[in-house]
Amino acid sequence: MINTIVNLNEIQYETVECERLIDSIRQRGIAIPVQVNRITDGYQCIDGNARLSACALLSKQDARYERIPVMILNDYSKAGSAFWGNTQNRH
Repeated sequence: MINTIVNLNEIQYETVECERLIDSIRQRGIAIPVQVNRITDGYQCIDGNARLSACALLSKQDARYERIPVMILNDYSKAGSAFWGNTQNRH
């Protein structure tokens, strides 16, 4: 898994009702990264459709909501042996 920031327009998501989140995101930002999977042409939202929908509305007024913190669930490219901690075989 990788935590990073990506452009909202790179994420495929389902637009859902999000009115209750708008004020919270405006005040605090996105506290918990949206969970996505990397796909051929960007990212697919796994968890966070409401947060993304709220950011899409907010981005019409303020460009800072166009960049979204995400956790890429299916990318282990930086998960070398240190990812597993102590790798010595103790069997």
